Amino acid sequence: MLEAIGLGKSYGTRAVVKDVAFTVAGGEITGLLGPNGAGKSTTVAMLCGLVAPDAGRVLIGGSALQDAGARAVRLLKRRIGLVPQELSLYEKLPARANLELFGALYGLSGALLRERTAQALALVGLSERARDKPVHFSGGMKRRLNIACALVHDPDILIFDEPTTGVDPQSRNAIFDSLEALRQRGKALLYTTHYMEEAERLCDRIVIMDHGQVVASDTLAGLYGRLPVAETLQVAVDGAVDAAQLAHDCAAHHVRHAQQSADVLTIGVDDLARAVPAVMAWLAARGHAVRHLASGRATLEDVFLALTGRQLRDGA
Repeated sequence: MLEAIGLGKSYGTRAVVKDVAFTVAGGEITGLLGPNGAGKSTTVAMLCGLVAPDAGRVLIGGSALQDAGARAVRLLKRRIGLVPQELSLYEKLPARANLELFGALYGLSGALLRERTAQALALVGLSERARDKPVHFSGGMKRRLNIACALVHDPDILIFDEPTTGVDPQSRNAIFDSLEALRQRGKALLYTTHYMEEAERLCDRIVIMDHGQVVASDTLAGLYGRLPVAETLQVAVDGAVDAAQLAHDCAAHHVRHAQQSADVLTIGVDDLARAVPAVMAWLAARGHAVRHLASGRATLEDVFLALTGRQLRDGA
């Protein structure tokens, strides 16, 4: 439905996006992640047709924005709905009037506009507040109305730029429900966020950018496969343990590495079910009493930090 092919953009001598390529399919949510300054905002602006790329193309339903005439470009852009990070609302107009205004900008009128307005308000759970003005809304309600404004013209492609910034847990879950409903309707959704748990919950595929380039594009399972180990085992033991010997002796049981800090062993494993019995038997045979045992799975944050590093980013 939406495809980026070799997108590049420079400002002066600084290349902010370099050879970015990925696709967003109908009926899927694709996450776009990256540290501050990774080039996500510029990429989104090019996908929406707000910024012209210096290189590459944006395809919407197979048609290139860059190759189309002025009228065709307008029609292609109508297939996109953008939910910007900054709220784009007329706060002194009632919620329904906001949607009617945005719908009119896309050429809707009459019964169709009223129908689309009602549908968008219902999807985000604001039907009962249609006559109220956003100036009196909570932050979460404003976010949901912002989403409704992007939906009113019924676009095929929806781009969400950090739509849950500053909202309460109830509003976040309401937004997630809306996105999942849109996915079920066959919409193509691109979702940018800094919250890894959101991407893990929502996204079918994830694209990670860093320094203007795509450093990974895969399903969650595929991304987890890039880590040295899929799971970790933490064991509190009495006495010093020869961690290197443990890892060597239990390698056949899916133990990949082990290290000890104070009285806690951290062991990386591929398969907890097979590794735990072997590790426990090894420790018992050498007289190490186990006082506590805990396990954890790799997370998207682990993948993200492995690919982009732990250094602080202060860029926009």
